[in-house]
Amino acid sequence: MAHRSIPLRAGHTLHLLEGSREYFPALIAAIDAARQEVWLETYIFDFTASGADVAYALERAARRGVNVRVVVDGFGTAELPPAWKLRLTAAGVDWRVFAPPGRLGVLWPGNWRRLHRKLVLIDAQLAFCGGINIVDDLHDPNHGALDAPRLDFSVQVTGPLVRDVRDTMLRLWQRRTFRELRHDMLAGSLVTVRRRAAPPPEEPASESARAALVLRDNFRFRADIERAYLRAIGRAREEVIIGNAYFVPGHRMRRALELAARRGVKVVLLLQGRYEYFMQFYATRPVYGSLLRAGVSIHEYAPSFLHAKVAVIDGRWATVGSSNLDPLSLLLAREANVVIEDEAFAQALRARLLQAVQEGQGMAADQYAQRPLRQRVLERIAQALMRLALAVQGKRTYW
Repeated sequence: MAHRSIPLRAGHTLHLLEGSREYFPALIAAIDAARQEVWLETYIFDFTASGADVAYALERAARRGVNVRVVVDGFGTAELPPAWKLRLTAAGVDWRVFAPPGRLGVLWPGNWRRLHRKLVLIDAQLAFCGGINIVDDLHDPNHGALDAPRLDFSVQVTGPLVRDVRDTMLRLWQRRTFRELRHDMLAGSLVTVRRRAAPPPEEPASESARAALVLRDNFRFRADIERAYLRAIGRAREEVIIGNAYFVPGHRMRRALELAARRGVKVVLLLQGRYEYFMQFYATRPVYGSLLRAGVSIHEYAPSFLHAKVAVIDGRWATVGSSNLDPLSLLLAREANVVIEDEAFAQALRARLLQAVQEGQGMAADQYAQRPLRQRVLERIAQALMRLALAVQGKRTYW
């Protein structure tokens, strides 16, 4: 089955960033240099340790007159701490919450469509996209202090796709603003929103990396991220390396990986080795069997939580973003990935993934076959719950 090609454009400068220890200094430096606007979207914004450093940078930017907009997910981010609410409001930071879950929380299926992407725009000239939330590498909002930093990536980019980042962030902001205008009956506010926005930059012509912003939402881009993966895997000739935190692929993704392995492509999966969430952890394991039989190499990362959503194919094609390869990301959430064709970038990411593979534990077929009965039962329960959740959403063809 042919998959629509995502057009990649030349003219990008890209920098791979691993974890908050690399991402936050780059992000804070960009915020501190901003003159017109800082727009940030994230699933989690946590003020512990270095997460607070990002918040201080946003406060500084707003106080010097920069248009600072923050959108956090209403389920992923806890209520804004009172002290920070006072500080950010006084500074002029415009803080919005996407789809607050209300009293029913996750019990209401309409609340499962979350804002999971992690995007930052600086002065319409520079963007960040990846899987890293605003949360310190050594802290987890649910599990507390971590012994080792979580593994995750982001990419800093200049070039034509920055315009696309700006457009998609503006669409979401205007959608939320429209609701508030109708509720508050504030005439003329939309004009203000449009007037404050800086014009998009001209596309640079001197840089060589080819890249594209690939989105998933519930309107125009329902399957673009999955299609990008399927097309790249289908064209692979030598190697597919995927690092993915929550890996519960549907039948098309499983088949693509199995076919690649059977035609001689080296397929390596780096997956979550630590228990984080019940459904995502246990629903992953039932798919191991057919993948191992096809010759796919599976490694579970255990030094800390794996949170990456990245891939490298044939040492030249790469993607970094927020989308897991599970139904929550591929069918329900708003996600954003950058797809890149650039050998230098891909090789840098490949080296970091292979190092993580060495730090993980390989899964052998006989080891998988001998896993305990209790684990098998938990796997089936988790898979049944995920199937039920998809059926409620009308997504019965995923498996």
